[in-house]
Amino acid sequence: MGNIAIGGSNPIRIQSMATVDTNDTEGCVAQAKRIIDAGGELVRFTTQGTREAENMQNISARLKADGYLQPLVADVHFTAHTADVAAQYCEKVRINPGNYVDPGRTFKHLEYTDEEYQEELKKIEAKLVPFINICKEHHTAVRIGVNHGSLSDRIMSRYGDTPAGIVESCMEFLRIFRREQFDDVVISIKASNTVVMVTTVRLLVATMDREDMHYPLHLGVTEAGEGEDGRIKSAVGIGALLTEGIGDTIRVSLSEEPECEIPVARKLVDLIPECTLLRQQAEATIHDDTIALQLEAPDYETLQLKAAMAVGALLIDRKATKLTIQSSLLSSEQSVALADAILQAARIKFTKTEYISCPGCGRTLYNLQETIARIKAATSHLAGLKIGIMGCIVNGPGEMADADYGYVGAGRGKISLYRQKECIEKNIPESEAVDKLLQLINSDRARQ
Repeated sequence: MGNIAIGGSNPIRIQSMATVDTNDTEGCVAQAKRIIDAGGELVRFTTQGTREAENMQNISARLKADGYLQPLVADVHFTAHTADVAAQYCEKVRINPGNYVDPGRTFKHLEYTDEEYQEELKKIEAKLVPFINICKEHHTAVRIGVNHGSLSDRIMSRYGDTPAGIVESCMEFLRIFRREQFDDVVISIKASNTVVMVTTVRLLVATMDREDMHYPLHLGVTEAGEGEDGRIKSAVGIGALLTEGIGDTIRVSLSEEPECEIPVARKLVDLIPECTLLRQQAEATIHDDTIALQLEAPDYETLQLKAAMAVGALLIDRKATKLTIQSSLLSSEQSVALADAILQAARIKFTKTEYISCPGCGRTLYNLQETIARIKAATSHLAGLKIGIMGCIVNGPGEMADADYGYVGAGRGKISLYRQKECIEKNIPESEAVDKLLQLINSDRARQ
């Protein structure tokens, strides 16, 4: 794929995604340069339609003229034709099985006979084969990118909201690629819930092995959030798999500037040997349902990542549900706070408000970072409450289905509010939306 090889004995590749409008050539070029200068080896851009897909040609030409030769990836949702266009101008195209042919998720239960279900698969093949042929012609790689938050109603109705359903959503597409003898494919299965993410990727690996498929894997905890929590959550999920030898390329999805993701991803990759050993040592300490972790690091962020990465799989697998951490860098209060943050990231113990916030992209319909700061300032005292803060509807209602409340971009300057999966109010002016969210939360709590 371009000048970057993924999988096999190649290094684990690090990537991020631009957050500016893909029609903004200057902005995209500048942001891509910052990502690459920080160490990013691939840069992804959202392509909502053919206009954005076609502008990838201009972005690519500008970057290459300035000596930036890293592969560019187009991110496609809802419109299969956009993928056909993007494949002509990008080194790689990401398609989402949840909405490539199937309509957007509405949480409706659909009934299919086996024959009707097979007809639905034929519709996928009819759209996918022409796309594959374009990719063959232009030597374009493909990422089959499944998101827990955007599974189709068809998959949900047959398999439920389960790891088996997430894996099958991927395998339906992957089997078509193999039949068409197209192997320049990367697979990703992402979720904001680390337990779902790790469990599902493991199941995918076992399923591919059973069907004699061997494709590189992209890892990420989607909607991880920002700051310390986003880093710990990413380290728990991604790190659990990296210490098992799973993963060929990674993205740490933070609700921050995209270049900020790269150093964190690089640390996770660099820490694999040490944390694989630490994981074994930590497992040996388990007593009375408690992991006793002792470790050192040159700085606090590295310590956080090491601790989360070393114990992530042990906690996700519930080999223990308690954690103590000792380090010369930590006071006793910091040790408890870090252990609690890791336990929350592993979905074991919730001691503070949980924010499921997307990293933003060209589809984001409001100022994500400012909004997260305002919502956090108003709700950080609500321990155990889960709030989804989503830039658009692609993963919005689905990825935050685990949340108590959701704040979702519905249109430019418009917000929809959710209570769990139910949309409570649509198209609220952005200037009023945070206050309305707080009113909804307070009203519900007053009735409890």
